[in-house]
Amino acid sequence: MKEKEDDYFLAKSNPIQTISEHTDELLKNLDILIKLYPNLFLNWDTLYLIELACLYHDIGKINRFFQEVIRGKKIVQPLPHGFFSLCFLGGKEFYKEIKKLYEEKGIDSKEVRKKAEIFIKILANAIAYHHERDIVGNYIKVMEENLEDLKSRFEKLNYNKLKNKNVKILPINFFTGERITLDDGKEVFNKYVLIKGLLNRIDYAASSGEDIEVEKENNFLKECLEKMLEEWKERNPSSKWNELQRYMIENRDKNVIAIAQTGMGKTEAGLLWIGNTKGFFILPLKTAINSIYERIRMGIVKEKIEERVGLLHSDTKDIYMENFSESDTFDMYYESTKQLSLPLTICTLDQIFDFVYRYKGFEPKLATLSYSKIVLDEIQMYSPDLLAYVIRGLKDITRMGGKFAILTATFPKIIEDFLKREEIEFQVSPNFIKKELPLRHKVEIREERIDSDFILSSYKKNKVLVICNTVKEAQKIYEELLEKMKDIERVNLFHSKFIKRDRKKKEEDILKLGDKNNKDYGIWVSTQVVEASLDIDFDILITELSDLNGLFQRMGRCYRNRPLVEGVTNCYVFIGDEKQKNSGVGSVVDKEIYNFSREYLKKKLVGEIDENMKMTAISEIYTTENLEKTGYYKRIEEVLDYLEKVIAYEYNKEDIRKKFRDITSYEIIPRSIYQENQKEINELEKILNLEYLPKLDIESRKKQKKEKLLAKIKLKGFTMNVSGYEINQKVLSKSEILKLGKYDKIYILDCEYSFEKGYQRTKLEEEFLYTDRCL
Repeated sequence: MKEKEDDYFLAKSNPIQTISEHTDELLKNLDILIKLYPNLFLNWDTLYLIELACLYHDIGKINRFFQEVIRGKKIVQPLPHGFFSLCFLGGKEFYKEIKKLYEEKGIDSKEVRKKAEIFIKILANAIAYHHERDIVGNYIKVMEENLEDLKSRFEKLNYNKLKNKNVKILPINFFTGERITLDDGKEVFNKYVLIKGLLNRIDYAASSGEDIEVEKENNFLKECLEKMLEEWKERNPSSKWNELQRYMIENRDKNVIAIAQTGMGKTEAGLLWIGNTKGFFILPLKTAINSIYERIRMGIVKEKIEERVGLLHSDTKDIYMENFSESDTFDMYYESTKQLSLPLTICTLDQIFDFVYRYKGFEPKLATLSYSKIVLDEIQMYSPDLLAYVIRGLKDITRMGGKFAILTATFPKIIEDFLKREEIEFQVSPNFIKKELPLRHKVEIREERIDSDFILSSYKKNKVLVICNTVKEAQKIYEELLEKMKDIERVNLFHSKFIKRDRKKKEEDILKLGDKNNKDYGIWVSTQVVEASLDIDFDILITELSDLNGLFQRMGRCYRNRPLVEGVTNCYVFIGDEKQKNSGVGSVVDKEIYNFSREYLKKKLVGEIDENMKMTAISEIYTTENLEKTGYYKRIEEVLDYLEKVIAYEYNKEDIRKKFRDITSYEIIPRSIYQENQKEINELEKILNLEYLPKLDIESRKKQKKEKLLAKIKLKGFTMNVSGYEINQKVLSKSEILKLGKYDKIYILDCEYSFEKGYQRTKLEEEFLYTDRCL
């Protein structure tokens, strides 16, 4: 750094980094992208656009307002620095230069002017809006007022990589202040999304302070999978990739929908399809995601996990802290995961597909997906809203150049029809059925509500899994079993309404009993949280009917990989009677689809059920013809139509979080838990609300940051989320609040809670909710 203040210009203050140094970091990261994904830059203008964007995006920081602010003065900046950066592109002279380049490339003379204008519009928009800032007042007037000062400062910026030395206002026809949208044409909008998205990704990496690269190379996945196969062969010399897995290898360059029964190795198939490219593996439930992450981390990739495989959902930080808190790589691992820099990411839908709302700052996600492969597992489990997000997202991703594979045990025809309607190209595989796998399930239907006496009659020191449609019904059945059983320690309850600490313990316990090698016994009462990807194997399944998709998922937790014993019924399905439906029908379960499933089940799915029968059932029930008049179908249509009409940049990211997840939720600590742990909770709250000391060195700051992270994880262990429809605002308004920093707040809620039963509404809550419904 030079001695005179005006001889250098800062881009960052912590750690200190000059504009020249920061720009060099961007160019290094751009080189990484070019090396790893050369196909992105086959067109010379794409490469030139991103190079110029990296070079000029932060030059506007030399303005006097920014330089005073970064040195600690508290003044208002009249314009975002990205707008000032436009003054260094060279005005009309820049247009002439770009026009000449297109002419040299042999572009038709009629197209040259148009292409040059589009080039500058894309570049100018990407630079001006590389940070999402609102413009106040007349930006051109502010630029003009500061033009001479910018010229003077630019002369002192000793950075020889900048070719242009002209400081001028960019003509209004090249930059109007209005963002590029789909109204400018799909091709222009897509190019803009790619350039701005890549610029953001590169800039985040260069600004991270953790030596994070914009991308890590996937040069390991094929080799790791082959090593795993060799290990299988050591135990069984005849081991080889099965039909599904070979199909995915052979169709790596295509969009694929692969339908295969449980136990066919869909996870391995998805990874084989991704191969040595950038990939995202998306599942519907966090429990399933955590399970897949552990399988890949411990059983497939094994080494250099922090550089290779990421886990991305709302509890990522907690899980990383548990496994990597003592490692120097924690901060880098977490930041690399958040910035989508890792070769393979296992994640929830909301972490990736929220770009469908085209909110301010969505571009990095869609730009990343444009050179990625996306695997979606068990797509049929999503609600109509989320299904619409998937369909719209796949349309945008494939339009940008990305690829997708849907892997599922059952694939509703209705989803295929929607994908075709959106003109998304894909191919559907044949149905893959494990030939050597014998019959696994025999079904008995009971036309009544689920019954605790029947559960007890089926329990003979074996493993019994009971699945209800709602938490309330599961709690009711659990309470009845406690009243009637002698060995009450053998019955347990698992659902989504436990605090994080207790839910983790419950999940560990059900996985332990459900292990096929565990000879212990007991009853677990649960909800749909056990449906997807939990590797558990129970002897008896007793379940309410939700719909056929849900039923087949539930059946996959019983006799998972073993033959049916002759004469034994292992699946009992309670379908309600004509007067009394199952719990959740009309709320969490679509009433019309439930009725279709109920009638089909009675007619065609009684007795021994093989995999072909399951696949046939799904193809016959979930058709457009059957469902187009249902609320389920209409909701998918409504959301797709809405997303088509969404105006780009209408939303901020914060606006769409609750919208995307389809619910409003509140983070709470039950009053009883708070009272039991009040001293520890208050100490953790103090740590989290400590201000960072301004003059800490980097290592001390990291230490304080880690201490806060650990405190937050411990505190979050006492919390749970309650949906907006489950709690009344009058009850909420009477609650104490823990405030953690500026944004996080946790309600201490007066409610019923125990480790055994989880969260239950109080009578006061029930009264408020009933009163509100009547009003």
